[in-house]
Amino acid sequence: MATGAAKRYAEAVFGLARESGRFDEWQRDLDMLATLLNDPAAASVLASPKISRSQKLSLLNGALDGGQQEAVNLATILLDRGRIAIAPEIAEVFRDAVLAERGIAIAHVTTAVPIDQEAEDAIKQRLSDLVGKQVEIRAQVDESIIGGIVARIGDQLIDGSVSNQLRRLRDRLAAGA
Repeated sequence: MATGAAKRYAEAVFGLARESGRFDEWQRDLDMLATLLNDPAAASVLASPKISRSQKLSLLNGALDGGQQEAVNLATILLDRGRIAIAPEIAEVFRDAVLAERGIAIAHVTTAVPIDQEAEDAIKQRLSDLVGKQVEIRAQVDESIIGGIVARIGDQLIDGSVSNQLRRLRDRLAAGA
């Protein structure tokens, strides 16, 4: 779950991207910044008080080489405000906002075992038919559901897990006894 600060920055960037029609360019730049911050060595350099601001800016400029000047400005602001570590969260929140803008629903799908591409495509198609929109899947594994899938799209929950079916069966048997 993204922090409030990440959401606010992402909303501001989204507004700029919408005004200029540059969603893809902003996503590319935010992803480059997130990739930099996901590298432990680079994140350590950017967080270190022993490294000068100019050296940190040089690292950021190198990572955003070929990117928009506004993205470099955002990175500089984040660095100066001590919030550079939230860049990956900003990229994720921005991506979700762009998908919503384009009418694509995000489905958080939990399975008991990892799924292959064929299964993911089938789940995506089934969920798309259910919600009437194109769907992007964010998959995760949780062995406690035993089998089946649990999907959350916005505030809609579809629980087809074996553990849920067993719980319902237990409740019916208890009610009938």
